[in-house]
Amino acid sequence: MHSFTPHSSLLTPHGSAMTTKSKSTALILLNMGGPDSLDTIEPFLYNLFSDRELIQLPLGGLLQKPFARLISHFRSRKVRESYEYIGGSSPLLAWTQKQAAGIAERLDGQVVPFVVMRYWQPRAAEVLLQLKEQGITQAVVLSMYPHYTGATTGSSINDFRRHAAKLYPELEYRLIEQWYDWPGYITALANRVREGLDKYHELMRDEVRILFSAHALPQKFIERGDPYRQQVETTAWEVMEQVGDCRWSIAYQSRSGPVRWMAPGTDDEIVRLGSEGERALLMVPISFVSDHIETLEEIDLQYRLLAEQHGIPHFQRAPSLNDHADFLDGMADLVREQGGI
Repeated sequence: MHSFTPHSSLLTPHGSAMTTKSKSTALILLNMGGPDSLDTIEPFLYNLFSDRELIQLPLGGLLQKPFARLISHFRSRKVRESYEYIGGSSPLLAWTQKQAAGIAERLDGQVVPFVVMRYWQPRAAEVLLQLKEQGITQAVVLSMYPHYTGATTGSSINDFRRHAAKLYPELEYRLIEQWYDWPGYITALANRVREGLDKYHELMRDEVRILFSAHALPQKFIERGDPYRQQVETTAWEVMEQVGDCRWSIAYQSRSGPVRWMAPGTDDEIVRLGSEGERALLMVPISFVSDHIETLEEIDLQYRLLAEQHGIPHFQRAPSLNDHADFLDGMADLVREQGGI
């Protein structure tokens, strides 16, 4: 197994070391966010498409927002059906709040939990003003994206930095940016894979093909040097070292739009596995730590139907990490070690 390399950094207003433990320390979890009602799908998508660190629309930054408004308007009609299928809103905020509270509980009350979402509420400005009002002077900021790319982790962290510098420059905070090979994460994900395999009859388990599915990125992010693919592959390898002798592969989901994406696509891989005679498939979401639309609708509905159409009748998904105790234990250890708690 690869040894874990710390990926945290310390920022203070004057470059000084962060002070010792204090009861006035916030634990801030960063995540993407999602619409909290059907009516907020379009403004959520507008915020997402307006972010040039995530999506660089043509003709430069000047036209980014007009294009974002147009695309979000038309895309929201299709996306609405997906959110209706999962109950009318994203569960991502609720899961992230449970994760923040669970990690804080394991740190014996030494931190106060908060959540910052990149594209929907609560956003960085709101939370930073809360910290200021409450007199919280220190924070550990934890990205909930295990694998680093500037499109997700980088954008969320840069957004937090910008708002902190403007609204609360006195705040001292430590960043934990990536933890793709953190032992507690690897163990928790391996346990979810085992739980997924347990859904099959014991006489069938040797036939199960495991497919790790990570969120796709445009290939240009990889070509510019983002370590995302390498980190996803490292995570999968280390998970399977714990799970044992199974056949497995990696693919990338949620590809859309006229750009060159990372390959193979999850849909293409499912078709290929069906053509090769696979009969049992266990999907493992690897770049997602919480259930949301990509697990609950894209995998559970779209990919299940695709598998059935291509001769794979036995389809299951490994449970998401969500608020499983082993995952929260691992994240608390990460915050304790890398956050200086």
